[in-house]
Amino acid sequence: MFNILPQKPNAFGLDISDLSLKIIKLEKTGGGLRLSSFGETRVPPGIIEGGKIKKVENLAEIIKKSLKQVKGKRIKTKYVVSSLPEEKSFLDILQIPIMKQEEIENAVKFEAENHIPLKLDEVYFDFEKIQPISKQKKYQEILIAATPKEIVNPYFKALEQAGLRPLALEIESLAIVRALIKKNTLTRPLLIIDFGETRTSFIIFSGKSLRFTSTIPISSQILTESISKNLEVSIEKAEKLKREEGLEGKKEIFEAIIPPLTDLTEQIKIYLKYYLSHAPQNQILTNGEKLEKILLCGGGANLKGLVGFLSSTLKVKVELGNPW
Repeated sequence: MFNILPQKPNAFGLDISDLSLKIIKLEKTGGGLRLSSFGETRVPPGIIEGGKIKKVENLAEIIKKSLKQVKGKRIKTKYVVSSLPEEKSFLDILQIPIMKQEEIENAVKFEAENHIPLKLDEVYFDFEKIQPISKQKKYQEILIAATPKEIVNPYFKALEQAGLRPLALEIESLAIVRALIKKNTLTRPLLIIDFGETRTSFIIFSGKSLRFTSTIPISSQILTESISKNLEVSIEKAEKLKREEGLEGKKEIFEAIIPPLTDLTEQIKIYLKYYLSHAPQNQILTNGEKLEKILLCGGGANLKGLVGFLSSTLKVKVELGNPW
């Protein structure tokens, strides 16, 4: 999305969410890539709400300050690849007849209007052809992505006011898939759970493409609030207890966070059922299993005992996502 430059200059990555901002810079080595710069900064409540920037100037100042405080090498480039909020974006798979390459764009735009709940002139829109996993010649699949201009434009403004040049803006789920799944590999159905501070996203990947996404408000922060309420302690104390104890520590901590985690697993089951009822037969495992495995990522993924809890509850292999 928005790849307007003829070349790909050196850039860093910026992940912007409601309550945090993360910076990462990679550099090439003889064996691949290595981390050269990293930074994380808290974003005060009210600047971004539900993925929508409310105070552009404040966010721009936070970005500028964060860049000066990164760990590792100082970031010299002004080019940035930044995230767009999953909960404000639209992703879908289109099936269109086999046609010439030059005819695809018009066909996709025509068909996309039936899948995006906004007019195309109200969104930034992009698409890519999905590599087929079988030799069928009845149709071709297209992944479409769109985010409202009223959401995207403030991100542009904040980045530009911070003195940066946006090289690309990318919907979070697409960035996660690109980081966790090796390009051009044929993958049996798997679920990626991005367990974040303010929301959780579900991403189903199968074959060679993302197939389904959804976002729910159950989050790591909800666990903290549950501990705070049940134990009658401050949010700061509850967060500390959550990190130290998780599901493997004191009984009262376990009992405080099990209800929201149970809600999370029930939501996972609902969305999996929905996907399986709508997915093409060639995207479903033939051995009766729902998924190959679950990959867990996001700020809440490191909760002690969470991998084991999800695995035993959902009866599916669960692993922490590893971009390396």
